[in-house]
Amino acid sequence: MSLSELSITKRRLLGGIAATAVGVTLAASTGSTAFAVDLPTSDRDVDMEEALKPGALKEMALGDPNAPVKIIEYMSMTCPHCANFHEKTFDTIKTKYVDTGKVYFVLREFPFPQDTASLAAFMLARCTTEDKFFPFVSMFLKQQRSWAAPADGDVRGAMLQLSKLGGFTQESFDACLTNAKLAADVSAIRDRGAQEFGIQSTPSFLINGKAYSGDMSVDSMSALIDSLL
Repeated sequence: MSLSELSITKRRLLGGIAATAVGVTLAASTGSTAFAVDLPTSDRDVDMEEALKPGALKEMALGDPNAPVKIIEYMSMTCPHCANFHEKTFDTIKTKYVDTGKVYFVLREFPFPQDTASLAAFMLARCTTEDKFFPFVSMFLKQQRSWAAPADGDVRGAMLQLSKLGGFTQESFDACLTNAKLAADVSAIRDRGAQEFGIQSTPSFLINGKAYSGDMSVDSMSALIDSLL
């Protein structure tokens, strides 16, 4: 199936996260108290072994590849829900699970067709050194409104100014954004996600053989990860 056959939009969430309340009992010094935690419901099953195979570009990942829980996030750099996840959830999950060897986290590009701003931002992230990739993505997501929808409408100019904070010059910025092969490879990651794993919205997560669409809070993602450990 070609990507053009998929009716996808940049900020569509497929109805959001369907959640069910589950009782989680936490031990306290004065006894046990039950708390309700929203556990996300998966959209479908996926072949995780196949999904974990790298695509057109080197995998951008954090953590131990042998960790018991494996998460692949498909995201767009202009998606506000993705920005919210990375601003409010990602750092806590990284500290709590990735850095402790419980989660292997892979970030994959999903710039929607015609969204040249998202594609360009991903290309710039790929043009940094590997150790700067995640910090660069985080910087762009936290400043999303300033470059994706600048008051003067000059998206490219706003991206250049932000990129300079990440070490780019005018020359390296222009060279990166005119790299046709890189643009094609980033787009190929998106196409594979759509065609092989059914990705239609951002953010979307593939977690231990299940697909989930929509933003997740720290509590929801923690509950899901804990249920897999």
